Amino acid sequence: MSQFFSNVEPNIIDDEMVQKAIEEKCPEDLGDLARAENTNFKVVSELQLSFKSILQIDNLWPLENLTKLQLDNNVIEKIEGLESLVHLVWLDLSFNNIEVIEGLDTLIKLQDLSLYSNRISKLEHMDALQELQIFSIGKNNLTILEDVVYLRRLKNLRTLNLSGNPFCNKEHYTLFVVAHLPSLVYLDFKLVRDSTVRFLHSLIGKSGNSILQSLCFVALGAGSLQKSGSQKHTTAFVEHLNGSFLFDSLYAEDTEVAKLASLPEVEDLLQAYPSWFVSVCENLYNYGLEEYEKREAEVSKFYKRLHEILTVNQQESKRIISDFENRNQRRLDEIYHTRSDDIAESKRAEGKEDVLQLWDALMTLEALVSNDLEELLQNFKRSIDVTASTFTENIQGIYPFHSIQCRDLENQHHEKLMEITFAILKKLDKDELEEDFPDDVRRLLVDKDTTVNAINMSHSIRLRKIDKRESDMLCNTYQW
Repeated sequence: MSQFFSNVEPNIIDDEMVQKAIEEKCPEDLGDLARAENTNFKVVSELQLSFKSILQIDNLWPLENLTKLQLDNNVIEKIEGLESLVHLVWLDLSFNNIEVIEGLDTLIKLQDLSLYSNRISKLEHMDALQELQIFSIGKNNLTILEDVVYLRRLKNLRTLNLSGNPFCNKEHYTLFVVAHLPSLVYLDFKLVRDSTVRFLHSLIGKSGNSILQSLCFVALGAGSLQKSGSQKHTTAFVEHLNGSFLFDSLYAEDTEVAKLASLPEVEDLLQAYPSWFVSVCENLYNYGLEEYEKREAEVSKFYKRLHEILTVNQQESKRIISDFENRNQRRLDEIYHTRSDDIAESKRAEGKEDVLQLWDALMTLEALVSNDLEELLQNFKRSIDVTASTFTENIQGIYPFHSIQCRDLENQHHEKLMEITFAILKKLDKDELEEDFPDDVRRLLVDKDTTVNAINMSHSIRLRKIDKRESDMLCNTYQW
């Protein structure tokens, strides 16, 4: 909503604005009294300052007993000036321009907080809000789904709105949030379904939350791999390697060495270099796609086996429960029709024993599925570790077409360029060159130090870009 205030002069909360808001909140007869006498700010418990084009929060310290504060639909950029409002229970800062969650450390009684429609990109600085029950932070800039885990420290959180953030489009978004915040009752204006909770709890078994959370992280990783077409090379961590993009970027900022292209032999060297470099990148790109297929196969195999384990467990559970229900129904019929108290009591005792056996059978199945899932996860982790570590080792030096060869090519090119340039400088000193070079080239060749510094600077820029490309590949692999 803050865009509506683009043509309005922003304000800072001052005494006059607070006084006017209090008068508007009071009944008509009390409003006259407030205007006639100084207002006792200590008796004010609610204050509404919506749609006031407020840029900065200030001058609220006298309202020490305030429990409800509305600052929505303004242009506030920073949460500040609330330190004295220690009794606040309800705070609305929605539809503003806030970028960072801060300034809430003293609001230990806060139960309802809305930061909807701001510019926040990280969940942080909320450790003091242990009484918080309702939290709305939808329509912000939250991109990292794993950051939701931060909210686990808010033990009383029951209602959470995250809708409209970029990470809501991720596969298994709801599953991940409910798994890590098991106390939630409402998520994104919807009741957390019992079926979802039961499904997640069925994965916990006797091994604790580690299985459940690992499954959620695996689900997120698998979702990131389910891409095709133009996104496939990004998922394989080899984007911009299937062509001349990396090479072109090396020379994007290299204006000095480009001047040397007019020199004898340098032109031939500069024309040959791209084909060598691009060829190395193409081979690295193809290798990355091969490794991507291996990782995708491992993830697919994991989910296939996961589905098999859960299906077998559910089918066997249904069979055991169905058999119990049939036996129990027959017992109830026999008890209903019998005229003997002894027989009825015997059947009831038999029923109690059958319930205990049902409990044992289901708990045994629970333990078995827990063990199967634990083993599945461990095997999956080992396979992925091997696949990922092999890929990173090859990138770092084992594979014959790794990016170190890109550095080798750059170093060789640099050495040849230096040799050619030195030879030309010697000929210039002896006045043996007949060619007439452009002025900018002559300025570059004015002396040996100037030439060497220019060529070395360009060489360093290119090496940094090659190093960064390798670093990006390794970091993306580790993160995955």
